[in-house]
Amino acid sequence: MPFVKALNAGLRKAMTDDERVLMMGEDIGPLGGVFRVTEGLHAEFGEKRVLDTPLAESGIVGTAIGLAMGGYRPVVEIQFDGFVFPGFDQITTQLAKLTNRYESRLSLPVVIRIPYGGHIGAVEHHQESPEAYFTHTPGLRVVSPSTPNDAYWMIQDAIGSSDPVIFLEPKSRYWQKGEVDAAERALSLHASRVVRKGTDVTLVGHGAMVATLLQAAALAEGEGVSCEVVDVRSLSPVDYDPILTSVRSTGRMVYAQEAPGFTSLGSEVAATVTERAFYSLEAPVLRVSGFDTPFPPAKLEGAYLPDADRILEAVDRAMAY
Repeated sequence: MPFVKALNAGLRKAMTDDERVLMMGEDIGPLGGVFRVTEGLHAEFGEKRVLDTPLAESGIVGTAIGLAMGGYRPVVEIQFDGFVFPGFDQITTQLAKLTNRYESRLSLPVVIRIPYGGHIGAVEHHQESPEAYFTHTPGLRVVSPSTPNDAYWMIQDAIGSSDPVIFLEPKSRYWQKGEVDAAERALSLHASRVVRKGTDVTLVGHGAMVATLLQAAALAEGEGVSCEVVDVRSLSPVDYDPILTSVRSTGRMVYAQEAPGFTSLGSEVAATVTERAFYSLEAPVLRVSGFDTPFPPAKLEGAYLPDADRILEAVDRAMAY
């Protein structure tokens, strides 16, 4: 099943199981969304549960907060990653903080779906990776699936959460196909996962970067280097146990991400691994990321975004120590 169809199936299952689940966003109704994630849901559940909204992200998120306070479980779609910032104030100063403000007497089960990341040949505001803004904000859960099976299960788990969830969808993987086990969930929402075993270097990443890490690991194997690959899946909170277990075994780690490197998720994971597994490390924890510049024009995205070659360069540096 393609990633986008797995998301659609997960949303349909959540809406079927709970009448309080409704969706809001720009063009998500009869059109089915820019990426067709919500295709067919408007016809199936009607306009009162799949709502086309004005182009007003602050109003969309604010309305979702009110609906959650009234007992609903709204799922908001932000059309592109760079469009989330008009709603950023509502997300970070209201949605993330109201439960604490009410001393946990109020829960806000709101899911904010954000297609994010590059590799689609688009202009700025359409290919960015804003995850660090949200992982830095206490009160938000932040997750990013990398496979169709994770997309199917994680969207349902996010909707079932009593806390607000930022659900980051790697848009370049929307058309990736994979097996979906609709009968049994493999992992909880906030669990990391080892997706490839190895002995020499631990490669860690999230979202679309996991596929690039697997590509790099396959190439490294041809050079005699065995790489273990860990998919973070949950960006906040981070499940460190699989990462630390791997690093204590390999002694080396490389974190790769599309986002700029300064004060990023990769920075936080690298610092935590250094603190908790310092005596197991044979080399410094290395990071591969987008550059600390605004996202470039589409023709330059290949130079900006990390690829397997840049990851292999980091692997070579780690092995040289």
